[in-house]
Parts: sequence; structure tokens; C-alpha cells
Amino acid sequence: MAAGSCLLLLLLPWLVTASHSPPGCKIRITSKGLDLVKQEGLRFVEQELQNITISDLHGKEGQFHYNISQVRVTDLQLASSDLNFQPRQHLVFNISNASISLRFRRQLLYWFFYDIGSINASADGVHIHTVLRLAKDGAGRLKISNITCNASIARMHAGFSGTLRKVYEFLSTFIITGMRYLLSQQICPSLEHASLVLLNSVLDTVPVRNYVDEHVGIDYSLLRDPSISSDTLDLDFKGMFFPRVREDQELENHAVEPVIKETERMVYVAFSEYFFDSAMLAYFQAGVLNIELQGEKVPKDLEVLLRATFFGTIFMLSPSVDAPLRLVLQVSAPPRCIIKPSGTSVSVSAFLNISLVPPDRLPVQLSSMAMETKLSAKVFLQGKALRVQLDLRRFRIYSKQSALESLALFSLQAPLKTLLQLTIMPIINERTKKGVQIPLPEGMDFTTEVVTNHAGFLTVGADLHFSKGLREVIEKYRPVPTVTAYPSSQPAEPSLDPGSL
Repeated sequence: MAAGSCLLLLLLPWLVTASHSPPGCKIRITSKGLDLVKQEGLRFVEQELQNITISDLHGKEGQFHYNISQVRVTDLQLASSDLNFQPRQHLVFNISNASISLRFRRQLLYWFFYDIGSINASADGVHIHTVLRLAKDGAGRLKISNITCNASIARMHAGFSGTLRKVYEFLSTFIITGMRYLLSQQICPSLEHASLVLLNSVLDTVPVRNYVDEHVGIDYSLLRDPSISSDTLDLDFKGMFFPRVREDQELENHAVEPVIKETERMVYVAFSEYFFDSAMLAYFQAGVLNIELQGEKVPKDLEVLLRATFFGTIFMLSPSVDAPLRLVLQVSAPPRCIIKPSGTSVSVSAFLNISLVPPDRLPVQLSSMAMETKLSAKVFLQGKALRVQLDLRRFRIYSKQSALESLALFSLQAPLKTLLQLTIMPIINERTKKGVQIPLPEGMDFTTEVVTNHAGFLTVGADLHFSKGLREVIEKYRPVPTVTAYPSSQPAEPSLDPGSL
């Protein structure tokens, strides 16, 4: 028994590490970002409360009969509101001392007096306390998994007009009490639907597992439930690229876990070396990290340089001296990303095969060079796209065949580096120009981005802005209701017959 306990203690650190897979991408939303979300969310709540539907109210008290119908909200004044983080997985939304103006149709019968018309009413001292629980769903998407809501109305007033105004005011207690109850009972169901259905439809627009291009995709599934402190919300994403030919591939993450300490900006996004390494591995496995240039596609300066270098070999191939050249540049191993406080670089090993392609004859290889290069990488965020621009910094070539040929190739090193910088790098940067989308909902974008390098990861601090309102995104993705054909009929108007009261 003691031996088993000791073994469990020895395995416990490993089990904890195994259960906490480090993220390749991490997003932090700060209190400043939450303030922006609150402003947009408050407009959305106002729209939802204005669409509250309240059932008809009817009854009698002694000889007083009443029927209230066609209730609608005409105005809202949300004087004070707060949206705050609540550890460990919650957001708290409070509305205090709000007022709601209503208008409804009245049908009243008191003894033999009968009257119809409209009534304006107002609910004052409206308090709403809502707690939203955020969690990871089965697909790895952030969702509002639960909501608790409490609503109360401190006071309600109604303004009556007409010949029986004094009688109405005397007997209005019955109407006001009923309307106050019905209104308070409709507030929370409206907000629950807005959160669990409508806001979750906005969260559905966050990319979880989607294709970047025809070669690779990316997995942005959440690794765990969000972590919420008193002033931050942290989301850990898998952040792994995969080749579309091997979509079920898993790449174990051994990189440094990003750590975000800053809270000055609205949002921070961190990317580890794993994020970039998985991208380069996916493209390598997809077989697209190679470039072939032949004939007229070979830059003229480079062709002259190579023909001068290999003149003796070409001359021995006479009469095919004027045969076109073919260059095949192929990456030999997945490139590796290195992130340091001083900057980000990418190490690449490749082969450069140089051949002559005589017409109607087999290609003749002139040389096969091994290349080791180091590229500097400028990472930047534009809109919601993370982009990388590469620049060739260090470059070395040597022959795979002999040390003597490596010595002969030494004179090629500087001019070949320059020509690669002018010809190959623009092709590569054109491929990376599109970038990859960051997991934010539709309608929300980054502004004023600042990139900071750390040891093993980099962070992008930014502010947020809404390019589309929540309502616009919701309406765009709202499912079209299925209409069942029934015989045409118009809704019946409230009866004006006093006997129906």
C-alpha cells in the first residue's frame, strides 16, 4: 500500500503536466476591452427589452371589469449599468434604476359606464441582475452555457385620460399591480433568450477549425474553460495548423507556454513557437515548400552567373550548350521558428538542384547545393489577420558532392543571396500576404496593434472596435423560419362589447 502511494506521488507531477496541454495561441480580454463590449451589449439589451411581448391582462374587482391588451414598450432609460468579470467563469451584468415606458389599450366597464382608449404607463426603479457562465462546448467553442437572472420593479405609474379618469385612478391599483407583475416576469426570459440563443449565434462565428487555403487548415479549439479573474478573461486555444491531406494529424506541443502579464490594452493575443512551427510543418507535409524555375522564368542575371560558373561542364555537353536551365529549390526539412526578445527568425534547410534541360533529352544535373538560410520574420496584425513578412538574412551554400565543388561555389554565395532576395523572397511573401484569421467573432476587429517579443513567444497588444453591431451579425446568421401554410386569417380585434368583459 505504501509503495503504491509513493508511486502515485511520483506520477502526480507528470499527470498534472499531461492534463494541462500548453496553448499555441492565447487571448486575454481586459477590463478596458470589457467596457467596449458593455457599450455594444447595452445597445443590444435595449433592443431586446423594447421587443418584450406581454400577454393581455383582464379581470374584475367588484363591479369594475378591465381588459388590457396590445402592450408595447415605447421607451427605455437604462441609467446605470455595469459589466464585470467574476472569477472563475462568469460575467456579471447589472442594470440599476432603469425606467421602462409602456403604452397599452384599455377596455373598462364600471357599472353601466364603458370606455376604451390607450394608457401610458412607466415602470421606475427597474433593477436587473444577470450572471452569465462561460464554458467550452463539445466542439471547443466558447459558449454562454448558463444564465441566472433576477429582475424587480420598484414603482409603476399609469396616466389615465377620458371621462372616467378619476374612477380609473381610484381603481388603477388592480391594473398597475398586474402590469408590474407581468412586466417583471418577461424581462429575464427575454434576456435568457438573447444570451443563450442570440449571443451564442455570434460566438458561432468564431473560427474553430477551418481552412486557411487549399493546402492547410488551423485548429482554434479551446483547450479548457476560460479562466476569469477580477480584471481579465484568458482563453487558451490549441493554435495548431494541419495539412489538409492529413486533417486528423496531431502535433504535440513542447514549446514555451505564452504568459500574458499586461492589462493596459483592451486585448492581448500571444503566439508560441509551436503556432508557427505547426504552420511550417503543415506546409512542408503538403509538399508546397518548393519552387521550380525553368527557361525564361530563370532571372537573366542568375542565368548568366550560373552559366559562367558551370561553363566547363556545359561546354562538355556540346552541342546542347544553349539548353535551358532549370532550378529546383526544395526545403529538405520542416523550417523552425525561433522567437527571442530581440526578434523572430526562421531557420530553413534546402536543396538547390541546377540542371540543363536539352530538348528531347533527359535533364543533365550540373550541381546539387545544400543551402542553410536564416530568415528574419516581421509579424504584424491587420484587421483580424495575422501576417508574416520574411527577409533573407543569413545564407550559406555548399556542395553535397565534394569539398572541392563547395570551394568553387564560394564565389556564388553573395550574388546568389542577392538574387534569391530579389526573386524568391517576393514569391514567398506573396504566399504569406493573406495571413490567418485570429479567433474573434464577426464584426469585431483589432486596432493600434503593438507586437512584443519574449523568450519563446510573442504578444500582440491591441484595442478593439466593432465594425458591425451585434444585431447586424445576429440578423445575418439568424435561421430563416419555416412557414407552414394555413388558411389565411386575420387576428381578431379586442371586443368592444361590454358583455364580453
